[in-house]
Order: sequence, then C-alpha cells, then structure tokens
Amino acid sequence: MHLSTIKIQKLIYFLQIIICGSAELLTINVQNQGGEVVQETITSNIHDDIIMLEFQRTDGTLITQLIDFRSEAQVLKALVLGEEERGQSQYQVMCFVTKFQKGDFITSDAMAKLRQKNPSTIRTPEEDKGRENFTMTGWVNLERSSPISRHLSICSEAKDSTYVRDVDLKSWAELPGSSMSILESSVTSFPNAQQHKVISRCNEVSSIWAPCICSLELCIGWYPCGLKYCKGKNDNPLNSNQINSSYRCGIKTCRKCNNFSYYVRQKQQCLWDE
Repeated sequence: MHLSTIKIQKLIYFLQIIICGSAELLTINVQNQGGEVVQETITSNIHDDIIMLEFQRTDGTLITQLIDFRSEAQVLKALVLGEEERGQSQYQVMCFVTKFQKGDFITSDAMAKLRQKNPSTIRTPEEDKGRENFTMTGWVNLERSSPISRHLSICSEAKDSTYVRDVDLKSWAELPGSSMSILESSVTSFPNAQQHKVISRCNEVSSIWAPCICSLELCIGWYPCGLKYCKGKNDNPLNSNQINSSYRCGIKTCRKCNNFSYYVRQKQQCLWDE
C-alpha cells in the first residue's frame, strides 16, 4: 500500500468523525526541538467525547494520538516507513493503548471551542513534561477490543501490533460496567510473560529473525494540557464585599514524550532500535 492510499484512508476516517458528530478541526504549526516546523491537526468530537491529534514527523513517520474520554483510554499510533533495502515492507503500523489520566488534556468540549487568532503563528509549548516509560505486556485482539475502547478501529492496520499493559487493564477494570475478566478476553499476553522468559533487547540481538524487546519513542510536540484561569472582581454594586471570581482566559500547552518497550517476534520489525 502506498502513502497516497494511507492518506486517503485517513481522510475517510476524518470525514467519518465529522459526519458522525459535531467535530471541530484545528491546524497548528509547531516547532520541534530540532527547530523544524511540523503541522499538527487536532479534531474534537463532542458527540463521541474524543480528541484526535495527528502529524507527520520529519523522518516520514505518521503519528496519531486519540483520547477517548469516556473509556479513559489513550491510543498512540505510529506508521513507520520501512527500509526496503533491508527487506522491510513499505511501512509498519503500531498502536499503544494506555490508561488516560484525566487532566492531561483539555476536554473535547473545551477543545472544540478553541480558536487561533493567528493560524500562521509557529507554536512552542510552555511546559515540557519530559518522558514517560511504558512496558507493554500483551497484544490487543482488535475484534474483541470494544471493552477497552470503541475507537480502536484506527488501529485496523495494526492487527498484530496493538499493545497494552496489565497495569492499565487493572485500572480500567475499576470503571463502572467493566471487569478484569472482560478486559482479559480482549488481550493475549506476550510469550515471555507466559513462559517467564527473559528476552533480550533488540539492540543486543544480532539475528534479524530473533524475537526481542523493541523500544520506540513517540513525542507530542504541542498539545493543550490544561486551562488557564484569570482572577476578576465582582463589580455588582449590590455586593459591597467585591468577591473575587475567576474566569477561563486561555490554555496551557505542553510537550511530552512516551517511550514504549514491547515484544516483537523478529528484530526485523524493530530495525530503528540499534
């Protein structure tokens, strides 16, 4: 499949979001740490209570972040271009599904109301949240993934490479209407977890056909991570106490990197980690 076909599929998915709910699209010019400018698109769908952020890195990798507020799930999807001269396919897709922490991103409603006075402005985040490490423990069965999130259809090209953690399954199991048994039916554990084996990291393995633990870092260079509130005064003449009040007066923006460690059946699937 060519990248042009991938872009058409992405366009169809965006159109589905817009048709199925009240969606708002925002385009942001973001300066990365290397000084290069990338363009992010952020879509907010109030009806489904989701936010989708997407951009293409300068190395060609396509990154998609989806926040499912109702299921408290975050999906980070990476489409990595292959090295054909090393026997790889044109590209490979991975999805990493984790528990979303409330307060890490503004709500879909607040996102839908966000506007830019100067759309051509190049943005930089106010706060760098550093790097968070995630050790994935199993694969998600996409055909039975709805107990985790109804929106994992964005990972349709990652049928054998959508990953999850046990610790997040335990957190989701505490949500109303969920249970550990239902969630576990959606997941297959990695062989090293099942057999209690220690698998080497891919950068320590010489054979490209050997299984190993891959590492992939995905950074979101700019996103609205909170709301700003300004203090004002109650000027009601009937109220002599002049009670101070606060009102929403902007957003706080952040940058964050996510480093994922996960099992691959062949080092061939992780040639960047050398």
